[in-house]
Amino acid sequence: MPLPSATPQRVLKHTRTIQVQFFYRDDELWDIDAHFTDVKTHELFLTSIVIPAKRPLHNLWLRLTINAQGTIVDAHVAFDDVPFEGYCENIHSRYKQLIGLNVLHHFRHDLHDRFKGINGCTHMNELAEAVPSVAMQVFVFGEEDARVKAAFQKAGERPFHLDQCHCMDTSGPAVEKFYPVWSIHAERDKQS
Repeated sequence: MPLPSATPQRVLKHTRTIQVQFFYRDDELWDIDAHFTDVKTHELFLTSIVIPAKRPLHNLWLRLTINAQGTIVDAHVAFDDVPFEGYCENIHSRYKQLIGLNVLHHFRHDLHDRFKGINGCTHMNELAEAVPSVAMQVFVFGEEDARVKAAFQKAGERPFHLDQCHCMDTSGPAVEKFYPVWSIHAERDKQS
C-alpha cells in the first residue's frame, strides 16, 4: 500500500539516496558497492561557498571486498562531490581501516569505534552503516548457496533474526507459523 496523497501542497527541497549493490566475483569473493548522494533543489550557501541547485552536496562511493564469512579483505572510498572540496576527501586513506571488520558481526559497533567524531566522515559512516542489513539479505535470504549460508549460520542454529523485530517475536503468530521449531508456543506445547 503506498503512502496517502500529500496534502497540503509541498515542494521538494532535498533528496538523499543510498544505494547498495552486491556482486559475486570469479575469485569467490564479494564486492559491495555503495553510493550516497545528497542533492538540494536550491542553492546552498555555506560560509564563503555556494553549492548550485541540483549539484550533489555529497556524492560518495564505498567498495568493500569481503570473503564468504563476511570479513572485509579490501576497502576503497571515493569522494566525487563534497561541500568542502580539498578537505572532506582528505580522510579517504583512513577507510582502509575497514579491512578486517566483519559486515555480519558487530560491524556498526566496530565502525563507530574506529571512525567516530574527527576520525571519520559522518556521511561515509552513514553509507557504511547501510551495508550489514543488505549483507543479511544476500547471505541469509539470497540464493540457496549452502557454502555461503554455512559460513554465516550452521544448520539447526536459531535464526539470527528472531526477536529482532515485532514480526519475528518468538511468542508471536508469524514465528509459530513460519519457524515453529523456534516458537515459544511450540516449546510450551512440548512441555505440556
